[in-house]
Amino acid sequence: MEDIPVDPESGAPLTLNLDSFKIPNLVDIPPIEPVLIEHPDPVGPYGAKALGEPPLVPVAAAIANAVYDATGVRIRDLPITAEKVLRGLQHQRRVA
Repeated sequence: MEDIPVDPESGAPLTLNLDSFKIPNLVDIPPIEPVLIEHPDPVGPYGAKALGEPPLVPVAAAIANAVYDATGVRIRDLPITAEKVLRGLQHQRRVA
């Protein structure tokens, strides 16, 4: 969903308005159970802690590694799509 296709020559976005851009909605998001920990962080401003970003950091790498383990295709840019995996499999077949 995060993919913004661009023209390879000009770099101009190919999705020019939101009617053709997939935006996640409620059914696309897994359930979230927030857990608040009431201890200040000594390095955060005024004791603040990050709330949403830390759990997201390792997810893409874990999914990319799972795709690699399952297919032998290393995807290095997001989003990971079936088309990219297929291209990687076709490339492996040509090289082998």
